[in-house]
Amino acid sequence: MITAIVLVKASVDRIPEIAETIAALEGVSEVYSVTGTYDLVAMVRVRAHEDLADVIPGLLNKVPGVEQTETHIAFRTYSRHDLDAAFALGLDG
Repeated sequence: MITAIVLVKASVDRIPEIAETIAALEGVSEVYSVTGTYDLVAMVRVRAHEDLADVIPGLLNKVPGVEQTETHIAFRTYSRHDLDAAFALGLDG
C-alpha cells in the first residue's frame, strides 16, 4: 500500500464542499481541515505508485476550488498500534 499525504490550498469560502468532494474520490481515505498554510490534508492510499497519478493530478487537483497541492509520499507508517506491537513482550498482566 502506498500512502501519500496531500496538502491542499482551497477557496476559503468553499472548504467544506471541497473537502467532501475530495473525500469521495477513489483512493482518498480521509480529509482533514487544518490550520496553517494549507486548508486541507488528504490521505491517499493506493496499491501502486502509478495509481497516484490517477488520483492526485487526475482527480484531486481537478476538483473545483482546489488552488494548489503539495504531495508527500510516506516511506513507513508508524502508529501507536504498531509501536505497542513492536515493544510488547507477550507477558500476561
